[in-house]
Amino acid sequence: MSVQIAVIDDWQNVARGVVDWSPLEAVGRVHFLHDYPADTATMIERLKAFTVICVMRERSTFDQALLQGLPNLKLLVTGGMRNAAIDIAAAKALGIQVCGTDSYKQAAPELTWALIMASTRNLLAEANSLRAGGWQAGLGGDLHGKTLGVLGLGSIGQKVAQFAQVFGMRVLAWSENLTPEHAVQAGATWVSKRELFEQADILTIHLVLSDRSRGLVDAEVLSWMKPTARLVNTARGPIVDEQALVQALTTGRLAGAALDVYAEEPLPVDHPFRHLPNVLATPHVGYVSEQNYRQFYEQMIEDIQAWAKGAPIRVLG
Repeated sequence: MSVQIAVIDDWQNVARGVVDWSPLEAVGRVHFLHDYPADTATMIERLKAFTVICVMRERSTFDQALLQGLPNLKLLVTGGMRNAAIDIAAAKALGIQVCGTDSYKQAAPELTWALIMASTRNLLAEANSLRAGGWQAGLGGDLHGKTLGVLGLGSIGQKVAQFAQVFGMRVLAWSENLTPEHAVQAGATWVSKRELFEQADILTIHLVLSDRSRGLVDAEVLSWMKPTARLVNTARGPIVDEQALVQALTTGRLAGAALDVYAEEPLPVDHPFRHLPNVLATPHVGYVSEQNYRQFYEQMIEDIQAWAKGAPIRVLG
């Protein structure tokens, strides 16, 4: 059998070189597509020939309408073991197998701290000043002795909290299911939601996107924060009410934000986050690291091989 396999969402054109895809030659032919997501009709035209599609986590949306338009599709493989952009129930009903991969657990915490440090020390403005022929542009902020608020103390939030202790920061945490005992185990102190936002000098978000977390950081919550505080989001864009955040940043209600995720990705060209001077914005690169991609793609190959042998692994749903 010669199965047509598509590797899509490869926006940086790196998938081909990160791992060795030759083991799939026994299964079929691999095609690398570098287009951004498009409307359903365009996506159907682009993908209708493929039996297997490898997707990067939460880039292209595979909803019921798209899945129904791909009658040849039998296997959908995603980076990570969770992908809110795939309608797994619809896939199952259509007889499409969905499989995932493990992920490198250090990538997101490391980027979170890169953003915290760069934003606090005003590194973007300083680096741009230097490139433009200038020298010192202003005063950087400090972390030692300050308070880090961690919204969501799961596996990523715990690592971020541990890093904070190295910097000599006080660490507070809250989420709906967090207990004081669990917070202490991670080196944090449990506080109420309001206390978290009121006391944090840096507020960093590490929640899973769900109906409960969508829009959780709204205008009211932002109004609780100190005007000197900074908001960091490397989790998911829709957790934050973007218009409320733009308003807080524009009016000086909030000192700054460091963001890697957005309600719409890629971020629209005219979005204020691309231009506001107190925003450090990166293009959702929290998981875009060499080690993470290698793990994603190596395990995607394993998933396809196992499926071809009739014994799927890392099945979702």
